Amino acid sequence: MRLIKRLDMFILGNFLTLFAGTFCISLFVVMMQFLWKYINDLIGKGLSFDVYVEFFFYAAETLVPLALPLAILLASLISFGNLGERLELLSIKAAGISLIRTLRPLIILVSLMSLGSFHFQNKIVPEAQQKLLQMITSLKMKSPELDIPEGVFYDGIENINLYVRHKNEDTGMLYDVIIYNMQDGMTRAHIILADSARLETTSDKMHLLLHMYQGEQFENLSSNALQTRNVPYRRETFVEKHFIIDFDTNFNLADQEDVAGSARTKTMKQLTHDIDSMENYYDSLSVTFYTSMQRYALNIPHKTRISDYDSLTVANMADSIKKPLVQEEERYLAHKAKTAYTVPKSSVNVDSLYAQANSQGKQRIVMDALQKAGFQEMDANSKADAMEYGDKQIRLHEIQFWQKITMSLACLIFFFVGAPLGAIIRKGGLGFPVVVAVIIFIAYYMIDTGAMKVSREGGMPVWLGMWLSTLVMAPLGIFFTVKSNNDSVVFNMDMYVSMWKKLLGIRPKRNITRKEVIIHDPDYVEMDKTLEQLITTSREYLGSLPRSTFFGYMAYIVRYFFSKREDMKAEGVMLIMEYVVEVLSNSKDRHVLRLLNGYPVMETRDFRFYRRRRKDLRAVIKYSEQIKKEIEKYGTVQ
Repeated sequence: MRLIKRLDMFILGNFLTLFAGTFCISLFVVMMQFLWKYINDLIGKGLSFDVYVEFFFYAAETLVPLALPLAILLASLISFGNLGERLELLSIKAAGISLIRTLRPLIILVSLMSLGSFHFQNKIVPEAQQKLLQMITSLKMKSPELDIPEGVFYDGIENINLYVRHKNEDTGMLYDVIIYNMQDGMTRAHIILADSARLETTSDKMHLLLHMYQGEQFENLSSNALQTRNVPYRRETFVEKHFIIDFDTNFNLADQEDVAGSARTKTMKQLTHDIDSMENYYDSLSVTFYTSMQRYALNIPHKTRISDYDSLTVANMADSIKKPLVQEEERYLAHKAKTAYTVPKSSVNVDSLYAQANSQGKQRIVMDALQKAGFQEMDANSKADAMEYGDKQIRLHEIQFWQKITMSLACLIFFFVGAPLGAIIRKGGLGFPVVVAVIIFIAYYMIDTGAMKVSREGGMPVWLGMWLSTLVMAPLGIFFTVKSNNDSVVFNMDMYVSMWKKLLGIRPKRNITRKEVIIHDPDYVEMDKTLEQLITTSREYLGSLPRSTFFGYMAYIVRYFFSKREDMKAEGVMLIMEYVVEVLSNSKDRHVLRLLNGYPVMETRDFRFYRRRRKDLRAVIKYSEQIKKEIEKYGTVQ
């Protein structure tokens, strides 16, 4: 028996063909969203083509896990929509093959894709993320290319403001130039006015050569120029002047250690190790801070050093984690050294001392107490900031840990959403299925991003925030799979329209027209008697209804639930009326047919429209009498 049957090959062929296209489209869409954030860092930097290629390559690698679930959702939705639209899925079901059996090869394939996505995120994405962050940091440090605008001051060169009234794009000449050179400081600024100038880059791209023609230079000679009324200065007139400006136009890659500590650049094993290290370290640090605050409140000198902590924890801690923690600790110790404040250690009666002091002494005591309380408050805030920093770093590492699992599982969940939904909708192509897929993915992305931000700030547990989107989408996939396997009409719009009309009490209108071929003419003698019976029955039923008041309506509801007589009368009126409509619809008299369209479509089991019931009965009596007169008018009664 063949393991892969012809049906499996047919399903796989349809899916993989669409998946190749949808993956490219999805990757392009998420790439555009990502690049839009860094468009200012890429434009106008004079980067070479290979730098752009490298940047796009690493960005594409990091975005593959995000584009893969969307591609699977689109491909499964469109492929099964095409099968349903071409009635191929109906033929498969008619042959006795269930939907689950049809999905079996794709379930295996998407499961392998999910495992591949997990391996890709755990092995390849961290390295690509590290390279990408390294390039982004380098791009932000890169000075912009010299594209000097006209009529405004340009500050793209460090310590220099350049104003150009007009420039020649063909020759590169600048006219009516004003330069503020502040390389020697604000008080020794050099102001240069030139009729024309030309700016060019040296061959090593490390300096700029500025050639100026026909101008003057002004220079302050006093270092305290801003504080004196008469400022001496030096004036120089030149015909041609040249000077060199330090300006590195090369693209220099940032140090790898600057981005090595990011949680996005680590594998699951590294994340687990660093989370344990940070938890142990900050647990010890919190105890030390508590002890330090107690001793500081008692004026006992105490120093906090990293060597005081668990030596095993510090030794096993990664350098990327230890470095920012040591910096944070050194900052805290420096702040504590600046704000240290001590008082004599001798025990005194504070109340009596304060009572014996004069007004100036009391004021000094209060000021000293306020100063000490302020120092303690700053010390507590500094320690709180250090602990908050550690908690945030732990949450960021936990987010990356769970994200590798949830993004991989999203491939399988989106398949079980897209494939059954496509079988239910039975619409293929890039129209309605794409709209549905985008709506589902946006809902998933909004839930995932919102929950991640809340958990990152500590508003909810990290594991709950990262699994929330999965917990929302998984029941949706199960629901669609069950409904599609049972051939449910969950997306039959006519069913929903009919349901809403029934809930809102919107009734259809009769549309009886003259028939082209009439086989049997109505028996008007019998219809005359039937109409008389319909009129009599309707009047009796109308007379038995309570009045249109609140108490009458409540009495009607009570009788509706505890007595069936009113329902039987309403059903009797409706049956006679429908019989009259059915028989007289074969009449050739257009006036009779027009009067038949006046009969209401009555509901016998709806107590909400009590006043409508009375109105319907009056309409039945009215049109029955008119039809009866019309029959007698034309002499149809023998």
